[in-house]
Amino acid sequence: MNTQQPGDPSGRVGAPSPAGEAGAGSPRRRGPTVVVAGGGTAGHIEPAMALADAVRRLRPDASVVALGTERGLETDIVPARGYPLELVPPVPMPRKASPELLRMPSKVRDSVRRTREVLERVGADVVVGFGGYVSLSAYLGARGRVPIVVHEANARAGLSNKVGARFAREVLAAVPDSGLPGARTIGIPLRESITTLDRASLRAQARAHYGLRPDAPTVLVFGGSQGAQTLNTAFSGASDELGRAGIGVLHAHGPKNTVAVRELPGAPPYVPVPYLERMDLAYAAADLVVCRSGAMTVAEVSAVGLPAVFVPLPHGNGEQALNAQPVVTAGGAKLISDAELTPQRVIDEILPLAGDSDVLARMNRATLGTGHREADRVLAETTLEVAGA
Repeated sequence: MNTQQPGDPSGRVGAPSPAGEAGAGSPRRRGPTVVVAGGGTAGHIEPAMALADAVRRLRPDASVVALGTERGLETDIVPARGYPLELVPPVPMPRKASPELLRMPSKVRDSVRRTREVLERVGADVVVGFGGYVSLSAYLGARGRVPIVVHEANARAGLSNKVGARFAREVLAAVPDSGLPGARTIGIPLRESITTLDRASLRAQARAHYGLRPDAPTVLVFGGSQGAQTLNTAFSGASDELGRAGIGVLHAHGPKNTVAVRELPGAPPYVPVPYLERMDLAYAAADLVVCRSGAMTVAEVSAVGLPAVFVPLPHGNGEQALNAQPVVTAGGAKLISDAELTPQRVIDEILPLAGDSDVLARMNRATLGTGHREADRVLAETTLEVAGA
């Protein structure tokens, strides 16, 4: 294992041994090593992967290593994106006094120790955290050893990022007033396939891909990777009226769910699918989207300029409604509570909206005005600057 040498002026742990020599005894310069920490959910992992891609575009010689835990989605997502994954013990934060809380100190020490071993072994130049359980270990392990950058995706910052922001070199956020003092607002880093998406030029291909009618107004419905029962019930219950009004629907109901809809002769197709394997094509196919308002979803919808009806998840601390509010205020989206989304509400409000091209065009312009297509590049530049690269 590599260790920092006494008196190392870089302040960086674990500089790896020179891979070769350039001149008389001079080590060959290596690219920067960026460690990203954002495990557990896709909302934490996807921004980390978007940053990783942007770093490699700016510095092809850079190394990017992801920190995660064995129980998070990162065990599938990170290797599939071509990045090495280092696993450390998770440190879930209990929300109230319990026996688990009493065991926290030993769990924290073990996770921080393992994290420091990883940082030393890979020769970390900077740690970038996106929140979640693994980020807390990353922040505590890097503190005083490796410079830290914090990115908060949600409208209300979580505990891990509140801790990390206290000793971070740079703090950035998706939206203003996230609860992290002094945070710079840049948006959420997104995949290049989303930030470069031209919906109009891809529309014909996208509708053909999903078997949608090329000339019919089309609504995209999805509720996250597992679907959403409220959206499934409301739209399947309104499917006949949508079809009679000439509205096509692409509906991702979740792999464990099904929706029953009738095929009406002459009506545009109502296309139910378990999941959307090509979000870029799904966005391009749609004139309007009805979906939850997780931070990543709001960021993607805004970046591509897709008018939206957001139906916030009714659990947690209300952050999904807060995530949607800037787009709603700008006029690019509408908000309907989970309890109020019924088949009749779809018929009375969403159906006429989907068929009103003038209103959708105004919403499109307003939505684009709230998007941040350049967030991945901005965060990558900040990260490399902090790393001294």
